[in-house]
Amino acid sequence: MTELTLGKALGAGLRQAMHDDDRVVLLGEDIGKLGGVFRITDGLLDEFGAARVVDTPLAESGIVGTAVGLAFRGYRPVVEIQFDGFVYPAFDQIVAQVAKLHYRTQGRVRMPITIRIPWAGGIGAAEHHSESPEAYFVHTAGLRVIAVSNPEDAYRSLRQAIASDDPVIFFEPKRLYHHKGEVDLDAPLADAPPMGLARVVRTGTDATLIAYGAMVATAMDAAEAAADEGVSLEVIDLRSLSPVDYDSVAASVRKTGRVVVAHEASREAGVAAEVIASLTERCFEYLESAPLRVTGHDVPYPPAKLEKFHLPDLDRLLDAVDRVLDRPNSLTGADA
Repeated sequence: MTELTLGKALGAGLRQAMHDDDRVVLLGEDIGKLGGVFRITDGLLDEFGAARVVDTPLAESGIVGTAVGLAFRGYRPVVEIQFDGFVYPAFDQIVAQVAKLHYRTQGRVRMPITIRIPWAGGIGAAEHHSESPEAYFVHTAGLRVIAVSNPEDAYRSLRQAIASDDPVIFFEPKRLYHHKGEVDLDAPLADAPPMGLARVVRTGTDATLIAYGAMVATAMDAAEAAADEGVSLEVIDLRSLSPVDYDSVAASVRKTGRVVVAHEASREAGVAAEVIASLTERCFEYLESAPLRVTGHDVPYPPAKLEKFHLPDLDRLLDAVDRVLDRPNSLTGADA
């Protein structure tokens, strides 16, 4: 095992994928000489050359459009979108081409494209640099959507995404880029759990707390705090947002009878709403209380000085737990 930051783990995953398959090509703004704005691709230009690590113009639609052409020619392009809010100029290419070409050609054309997106808030960034656009892509049939939460998962899931014949939107929580964890760089990829499986991070009996990305760490903090008051929370890292591993999640909800879903994105029509609706269909007779969401607010992402009021925190998670357990001293309202 090797201790790496999440950012270094992603770089190691890219390096190994490029060694494994000569068809893997990287495209993005400043990913070559600079090594990317977060230095994820640092050193890859020197190792693999400018034909495989391509510094592109500042044109996201053109970058993704080029990736579509490369996929047609048998390559496995990996696109870096510099910041989450910059993905919107490429939205048409992603939803109209990347997501649909396999279906449109009746399976004759594959789109093995991985689109990496540094994502979500918590770094005090400027406008357009702290978006949470996952619901747009989850709603788009034909895409896999992955959100990692730790270095080991980042390394393994990125390699799996690049090896997949499906197009993958790969969300990387930018505020965790410098967080460290143990990574097994030598484990065969074939032995790793599929990237579509949810992960039970902590077992519990009283309620299920579901999160993804950077919110998994907040959920774990909430579980630790709840344990001090005798409340046992089961924490699940979704990992895959499309498809969702409902077998694993529903098994937990049937055990606990209560569920809270947390994410940074706005509440309205978010991933939490879909997860709760699907769990209600599957587990209605097991639920002891109405499921609750803890999310960002339905506003454009606020300025850096105000983002702490926007991001779900320990107190908001614990308040939702109190409400699903019908404990006293919780705030009122349908959702946090």
